[in-house]
Amino acid sequence: MPKQFILFDFDGVIVDSFQAAYDVARMICPHLTEEQHRTRFEGNIHDWEEPVDRHTKECRQDIDFFAEYMPRLKISVIFPGMREVISGLAKGYTLVIVSSTVSSSIQEYLDSHDLAQYFSLVMGADVHTSKVEKITMVFEKYKIGPRNCVFITDTLGDMHEAEKAGVGAIGVTWGFHASETLERGDPYRLVKSPRDLQAAISDYFAT
Repeated sequence: MPKQFILFDFDGVIVDSFQAAYDVARMICPHLTEEQHRTRFEGNIHDWEEPVDRHTKECRQDIDFFAEYMPRLKISVIFPGMREVISGLAKGYTLVIVSSTVSSSIQEYLDSHDLAQYFSLVMGADVHTSKVEKITMVFEKYKIGPRNCVFITDTLGDMHEAEKAGVGAIGVTWGFHASETLERGDPYRLVKSPRDLQAAISDYFAT
């Protein structure tokens, strides 16, 4: 088994699901703007607390986010080029998904899109809401250290969590956060196209 591990975020990196997530968030908090929703991912989304203001009372407590999100996720598309990148990377690295979405939804998506074969492990919100904790679990399961891993993500919040776990991050600009936001997380590199991931990962492990 390769001793170099690629930890993939799921939403915004592999699957184009921002609109699906935002639509459900708007069901819960109708006043929410796209910018405000993106801001939620500058930290751990599960730690987000809605600011107390005149809009807070409009947020509904009777809607289960994942119950509404899962059907929408099923029809969300894979970012062009990611299927080929994933299958190529799996030949030389161990691939793990570390996500804030529930594991069963991710696994179902991977199965239905013939991607499950490429991932050794899927760790969603049901495993732990903290990605720091999940990354630590990867270390323990595979008996590796931070230097054996790189995190591929589209959010500043993930970069902060990867840093806390001692893992470097490569940011992708086709997801939830723009380049300017991602730069604040001091990534090893930002990539603008899936085809650039292979070189960025190779360079990361070569340093």
